Amino acid sequence: MRLKEEAQRLFALRGLEGVSIQDIISAAGQRNSASLRYYFGNKQELARELVVDGARLIDEDRQARVDRLEADGGITVRGVLEALTLPMLGLAERTGQATYIRMIANLQLNDRAFLREALENKWNVGYQRCNALLRELLPEIAPAILDHRLSLVSIYGNAALAAWEASRDSGEAGRLWAPAFAVASLMDTFESMLVAPPSAQTQALLDE
Repeated sequence: MRLKEEAQRLFALRGLEGVSIQDIISAAGQRNSASLRYYFGNKQELARELVVDGARLIDEDRQARVDRLEADGGITVRGVLEALTLPMLGLAERTGQATYIRMIANLQLNDRAFLREALENKWNVGYQRCNALLRELLPEIAPAILDHRLSLVSIYGNAALAAWEASRDSGEAGRLWAPAFAVASLMDTFESMLVAPPSAQTQALLDE
């Protein structure tokens, strides 16, 4: 539906508060807001549906990947990080949701409470499974530090993938995303963030 495509694009660029119903109507080439209000009620409900549309597909893919890892007995930090990341990279190719990652990155930074509410602890089960596995795989990292790093990986990951998404849509990958190793190198940075031993400074501040 054109309304949803344009709303997602605008939310990705401007955030939830930076977009009005009229902005969405105009971008979709419609004359009035009747159809938006009929199908979605209001802007917040439309944004919530957009979040869930993509989150459901990503979660299904993540859980299937984790299921395969567990069945194969091949659970590693790298494998779990791939289960976290690759479903997001493949979303646009599977569904045409070309601006979903950027929308989520914007909401994560500017409307985190709304994003959590939209997910309802229902459409992020795969995400939670991956984080639980990473905690099991990295017992040598203090839980408080590891939880902090997992949050940082999520924020950094969404921002990096949003940049990848924008570059892909522009048709100009540039030096950052053009190399064949670009995504693998990105995964390296995620892994390094998690497995690196805490510095003496970090450990001392934790001990305080």
